[in-house]
Amino acid sequence: MKIIAIGRNYAAHAKELNNAVPTKPIIFLKPDTAVLKDNKPFYIPDFSSDIHYELEVVLKVCKEGKHIAEKFASNYYDEIGLGIDFTARDIQTEHKEKGLPWELAKAFDHSAAISNFLPKSEFADLYQLQFELQINKETRQNGHTANLLFSFEKIIAFVSQYITLKKGDLIFTGTPEGVGQVKQGDQLEAWLEGKQLLNFNIK
Repeated sequence: MKIIAIGRNYAAHAKELNNAVPTKPIIFLKPDTAVLKDNKPFYIPDFSSDIHYELEVVLKVCKEGKHIAEKFASNYYDEIGLGIDFTARDIQTEHKEKGLPWELAKAFDHSAAISNFLPKSEFADLYQLQFELQINKETRQNGHTANLLFSFEKIIAFVSQYITLKKGDLIFTGTPEGVGQVKQGDQLEAWLEGKQLLNFNIK
């Protein structure tokens, strides 16, 4: 199982980090060791002093495919959930300035918190989904899939031109604006269409 993540897929988030709005998907990978499940606590690693949260809608791939046409891409995922892409922003900034890859900032252990997954058939329109992150009962991110720069199907079609998708792979589809730092003692709660899917603590 691999995690494929999409960067800068909401224009307002790209702007808040002073990044250009992309014209095609930006991808990076996380290994399976990044997964944090079952609302277990996230422990701040000692190698970073600036860990940021990024709430995202996550797709679960349901069958193997490569060179997938966009018109067929919806057949390759059948469940969705929420995830938090934890990012060592200080390391990422340093690496970006030097033109180096982001992996140390993005792929570390437990940097991909994921919820349980729901059948996509439960939702009438996947591009009218509201999702929200609260930290200590205060809303920090409030996203809407209508604002995606690249649709789920465009992402699958694009990625599959380069990387074979396999059953069980997870695709993090990008974060809206409002990202920020987590601190020890924080409680993170996240909802998709009013249904709470994440509730865990930072330690």
